[in-house]
Amino acid sequence: MTEKFSPAIGLGNCHLQTIFSRFNRPKPWIATECHWYYTLDGDQLGLHVPQPLEDDPQRPLVLILHGLEGSVASPYAQGIMDALLKRNYQVAVMHFRGCGGVPNKLVRAYHSGDSDDPRWLAEELKKQLPNTPLMAVGYSLGGNVLLKWLGEDGAGSPLSAAVAVSAPMDLHACSRRINTGLSRVYQRHLLTSLKNSLQQKARDSSLAGALPNLDNPQNFVNFRNFDDAFTAPLHGFRDVDDYYTRASSKPLLSRIARPTLIIHATDDPFICPSAIPNQSEVSSCVELAISRQGGHVGFVSGSLWRPEYWLETRIPDFLDTKRKH
Repeated sequence: MTEKFSPAIGLGNCHLQTIFSRFNRPKPWIATECHWYYTLDGDQLGLHVPQPLEDDPQRPLVLILHGLEGSVASPYAQGIMDALLKRNYQVAVMHFRGCGGVPNKLVRAYHSGDSDDPRWLAEELKKQLPNTPLMAVGYSLGGNVLLKWLGEDGAGSPLSAAVAVSAPMDLHACSRRINTGLSRVYQRHLLTSLKNSLQQKARDSSLAGALPNLDNPQNFVNFRNFDDAFTAPLHGFRDVDDYYTRASSKPLLSRIARPTLIIHATDDPFICPSAIPNQSEVSSCVELAISRQGGHVGFVSGSLWRPEYWLETRIPDFLDTKRKH
């Protein structure tokens, strides 16, 4: 369906939509405490919560999955936590392995198809909170992970509802899109962050020898080179094309069996329009909210002087309709 999102006057450009909140909301304002969950392969996942979790059937827990190199401090994570807490939800932000400035313990890290980690964490949370409905919201990379997880689990999903925002559902197409025009600025920024994370991990002598060559500049020219040199070999994929094929969520959207909202803007500078599904490519459980403008995880309405973060109304509104009171 066509979503009626109207950008703030002066913020119609997709790049302004994408970067505005980084400058307008630069500092985290929701304090959280990190709880560590130790995985079966000897690693750790950080779960950030602003208040102790309670087993309460009237207060669903919303698990938030951040984007590439994001964290609980990302403005979109802070904003949706704030909005959901005000509507009496419980919230928790899962840090993918190695994110948030704390290196993980294994050579592997995280990737766009890493559905096993949130699936395992959800199982742990359901043991901890057996009577509490579990929902999820994923942004960008986290959105693709969430949709892939939903499609893989089908009717067996532990989630009662989910929302994916600006998800790169076709990684082949998205790797081409972000390597063109001004989008290469975002690519360069993210690759620099990924390189810094790997260099931090390489300080651990037990891991340094197992990492691919961090000194080869060709490995950081674009995402395709990076994913071929690092993501694919470190996570069991044959090569970059095998990774992009197996990690893309788009082929699995028809298998989703839980109420799911996909929010996307056709002017997203990260994502090729061909990656956006149409209604025939998704299950009857999936609602498409596709707007002409909005950028990448932007969707800033109102005005420059009084911006309104539309996602922080749209997402809770959707989850409210799936909530049992």
